[in-house]
Amino acid sequence: MTLAVNSSNSFNVSTPDEAAIHTIVESVANLADKGNFESLEKLYAQEVEVDYTSAFGGEAELKSPQALMSLWASSLPGFERTRHQISNIETVIKGNQATATADVTANHYLNEMFWQITGSYEYGLVKEDGQWTINQMTFIAESEKGSRDIINQAAKQASLNPSTYLQRQQTKQAIIDFLTSLEDKDMEKFASVWAEDAVQDMPFSPEGFPKRVKGKANLIKHYAAWPEISGKANFTDRLVFYPMQDSTMVYAEWRGNVEIIPTGRKYNQQYGGLFQVVNGKIELFREYYDPIVFQNAFGLNE
Repeated sequence: MTLAVNSSNSFNVSTPDEAAIHTIVESVANLADKGNFESLEKLYAQEVEVDYTSAFGGEAELKSPQALMSLWASSLPGFERTRHQISNIETVIKGNQATATADVTANHYLNEMFWQITGSYEYGLVKEDGQWTINQMTFIAESEKGSRDIINQAAKQASLNPSTYLQRQQTKQAIIDFLTSLEDKDMEKFASVWAEDAVQDMPFSPEGFPKRVKGKANLIKHYAAWPEISGKANFTDRLVFYPMQDSTMVYAEWRGNVEIIPTGRKYNQQYGGLFQVVNGKIELFREYYDPIVFQNAFGLNE
């Protein structure tokens, strides 16, 4: 793949929108070269059409920003160095939509290996709430030097030491899988998210309920009755993640809306959770919730 950065002749802009678009085009590969995929992700719309067919064949693909960053983060950090230069940025703005073109030279280094590819980019952008983001990008290859073998070598290197971005995505996905398994009553999927020595702490559990469950087998038993006691459930509509310096850990907040079958009541709860996920498995889940709401929904105070 190739990206773009550092124009030497792209500063003749006449409007704030042009300046914003030039900055985005210049920032795409600048951030990728630095491995800052969290910031890079924010430059893209919720759905982006990506077309690298002129360089790699295949077909254009529609991707989320997270999927695109995961793809790049799985190889770019494996290079010893990447250097992407951009020039001749041109923009056409029509209301809240715009196109931009730029010439690109991308250099990739790993040990004694080298690969350079040159060409141009065509970007589509959209403006929402005063913010421009990329919703389409096409690379048009023109020439190259060196060996493409460097790409596979870089991917191997990146897999040995995954980027913090990929680790954070893995951490978030394990939590999403945990919550959706409860929504879907999929207890096989539920069992798959836990490490063998996982721990769930519940410091606010009411009297008569455990404040800690240790081990995957015990967690499966703890949740075994869930499909029978719960009706329609939603835990993910308002799920928010707060990343931490340690990419294996994250604090999450979400709302739970569940029909409790034995009491016929609605269980509307606000949750907080501290999670640690290692190798895609939850090792720690420290759950915070309102015990009074819990007691009322399940009829424990009657």
